[in-house]
Amino acid sequence: MTGRTIVTYRVRADAAGIETRAKGIAVEQSVEMPLEGIDDPHVLSDIVGTVEQISDIGDGLFDVRIGLATETFGGEAGQMLNMLFGNTSLHEDVVLWDAAIPESLAKTFGGPRHGIDGLRFRLKLHQRALTGSALKPQGLPASELALLAERFARGGLDFVKDDHGLADQSYSRFAERVRACAEGIARGVRSTGHPTRYIPSVTGNLDQMRAQLTLLREEGLDCAMLAPMICGFSTFQTLVREFADVAFFAHPSLGGAARIDPALLIGKLFRLMGADAVIFPNFGGRFGYSPETCRRLTGFARAANDGLRPALPVPAGGMTLARTAEILDFHGPDTMLLIGGNLLLARESIATESEHFTRAVGGHRFA
Repeated sequence: MTGRTIVTYRVRADAAGIETRAKGIAVEQSVEMPLEGIDDPHVLSDIVGTVEQISDIGDGLFDVRIGLATETFGGEAGQMLNMLFGNTSLHEDVVLWDAAIPESLAKTFGGPRHGIDGLRFRLKLHQRALTGSALKPQGLPASELALLAERFARGGLDFVKDDHGLADQSYSRFAERVRACAEGIARGVRSTGHPTRYIPSVTGNLDQMRAQLTLLREEGLDCAMLAPMICGFSTFQTLVREFADVAFFAHPSLGGAARIDPALLIGKLFRLMGADAVIFPNFGGRFGYSPETCRRLTGFARAANDGLRPALPVPAGGMTLARTAEILDFHGPDTMLLIGGNLLLARESIATESEHFTRAVGGHRFA
């Protein structure tokens, strides 16, 4: 990998000091030392970050575009994130706003192995938006989670995922839960004929996650969910490469802990690492994302001009059945609408409510 990756930082500063701040970021994110101490011509010309542009966007904010040597990323996901924002993340007046992914970097990481088309192929659905829900609350034994999974499947949902808080806890061991929920969904599938997919949450260290992915594959499952900010970009990259037949859903947990713009982090970087679907908090729910952020995020996820397969955007986070039409009109048909708690309120009538949800999505007519 040669050339430069153009990275945009949104910086709060005064006009008199922004040029100095920009040069400081360029140095911090490349060689991290005074340039006067460097006498190697290659380092000075090819490795030191360059200030490409400074744009005043008003209200004391500036967009600073820095050219970083793509070679310094080393083709490794964790190192890429380190070079994009490692030390500069410690400055509270800077947000990592965007990164223009060069072709060489896109080829190195590869992006989604399946993407929207692959997920649709699994379901034999090629037009309408997709549906999903989550198994909650944690604390339930595997048998009760399996009953919930079966009810969702009997309602015709496309995907049923673990809540991201489910791991390998004493009350619901991973292996027991996955086998029970897979069987529950299989019973629902036999009653409907619709190939509902179960998405277990994969957690732990790298060895544990490998074992969990091996187990779910042995159970005939072909989807998994993990949180890249919890397990780490390098682990995510490794698992995507080793389990290429599995479709990976990326959960945004801990995504707000660093000052990285969520559209860039979830929509672009998660996808670059290999996420086939990206779950994110939709506007109007439990979290504070704006419509503009959501639109930018889904645009990054479904980009068609960078050589990568499009990833499926999954708006979630307190969505309700009453907002189905609104959300679909905003995000379009290449979307999976994830409704969890609002469906779970139906209790014993979850299958019926899930069926209503499925029909509402299937019958929606986009403008």
